[in-house]
Amino acid sequence: MKGHHSAATATTSAAPVPAEPTATEPTATKPADQAPPGVSDDDGPDATASADPSAPTATPDAPNDHNMPGMTAQPAYGPNLDPGESDTVSPAVKGIAPQQSFNPGPDVSTHHEFQANCYMSHHAANDPIVFPGMTGASHLHTFMGSSTTDADTTTTSLQSGKTSCITPGDKSGYWHPSVLNGDKLVTTAYKQTIYYKSGVSDYRTVQAFPRGLRYVVGSPTQTREEFENHPGTVEGWECGDSADNFEIPDHCAEGSYLNIRMQAPSCWDGVHLDSADHKSHMAYPVYENYRKVCPSSHPVAVPMVEFKMAFNVSGDMSKVHLSSGTDWSWHYDFFNGWDAPTLSALVKHCINGGLQCDPRGFDLYKPERGAALNQNYELAS
Repeated sequence: MKGHHSAATATTSAAPVPAEPTATEPTATKPADQAPPGVSDDDGPDATASADPSAPTATPDAPNDHNMPGMTAQPAYGPNLDPGESDTVSPAVKGIAPQQSFNPGPDVSTHHEFQANCYMSHHAANDPIVFPGMTGASHLHTFMGSSTTDADTTTTSLQSGKTSCITPGDKSGYWHPSVLNGDKLVTTAYKQTIYYKSGVSDYRTVQAFPRGLRYVVGSPTQTREEFENHPGTVEGWECGDSADNFEIPDHCAEGSYLNIRMQAPSCWDGVHLDSADHKSHMAYPVYENYRKVCPSSHPVAVPMVEFKMAFNVSGDMSKVHLSSGTDWSWHYDFFNGWDAPTLSALVKHCINGGLQCDPRGFDLYKPERGAALNQNYELAS
């Protein structure tokens, strides 16, 4: 294994992106192009090419970890807000107490999830959470979801454009450091998979995200050890039959995809929609009596977002690197832009209902339970 890949100066011109998708996929089957070769839609390690396709104080002097050599210094805390919008919720949202005796029974899925399937939308050196209002201040990011996401993004502006997700009601902003091969942007024509799961044992207690919630998972300045031991890290970098790598492999089997997964914290403090470090208002579940629960400081269980990204690059990987720096600088941002009734329906039907759903909220293994959305991935009128 070589040392870490160094970041090169990258152009911000985007590679061709597929046209806005139309919602014409079959009702009960997963789309043929949902995942690239070697990336399945279930929860297992599947990077082989042979597989089927306490409340935080929002103070400006709170520490941050996005300041890198040669990068614009992170500004004092001041999130992009719509007129009259606050970065806090009042009254505070209360968590739902889990039941220690809860036993879902053998017929309930172990996943408690649904998917968002989104194409890459655009690529730009913007980050409206870390560098709000500062166009070009960040490293290059690859965006999915809302087509309007830029340095000035607010909750309302997210919902003003189109979406690259197949669910029209999902106009959230999703972004991560771009992957480059030398100075060439690495993209994929396939839909990327973003899971919404239960991070706690009593999945019935999970509530939908509040409007305008935003956060960062991971850090561009984290060390290799921090990345490897991060509570959201799943398997590190994978390709072909190579897995559990915390550096991008030197070589990937021809035709395979470079894959990475990372899970977000799924416990919210119930008050803050952002925080000075863009993390402190969120927390990972803790173990209590052998069950995962939200800590008392962050009592509200919300969906656990998991990025499962696949990049179309293989063979010689010696020049493949992240725009954010080292191979272990992988991280991502989430800015909630869901249509509230659509998100609530998916959370209630799939996560609270103990199902393993596709983007329609349909569990292929329990068809008798129906779907949360119609064939156009929308709520029935």
